[in-house]
Amino acid sequence: MNIQIYALKKNFDTQKAERFFKERRVPYQLLDLKKHKLGQRELALFARRLGAENLLDKKNPEVLSHPVAYNDDPAYILETLMEYPRFLKTPIVRNGDRITLGADEKTWEEWIKNG
Repeated sequence: MNIQIYALKKNFDTQKAERFFKERRVPYQLLDLKKHKLGQRELALFARRLGAENLLDKKNPEVLSHPVAYNDDPAYILETLMEYPRFLKTPIVRNGDRITLGADEKTWEEWIKNG
């Protein structure tokens, strides 16, 4: 199991994800998106699994003031997210090709159970 937690800030869901894996002694890697530039292939994988629109943090006032919040073209959304990674909804938790968005403990439990 290779857990990666992509996060922008220590919000409640990010802390919940870290605590979940720590309590179960599952090693994970925390990738701060302010320091770790997200690659185009990684972002494309996230969009395939979760949907490009779902990656946008529509609770962020900065996102809502940008045209991307009102556009449903996946290519435009991904291009904007490459330019403005702070528009991402986090945490994005990755285990190989399996990906969750936000705090999804039920799915994480399945990952641990199934290896």
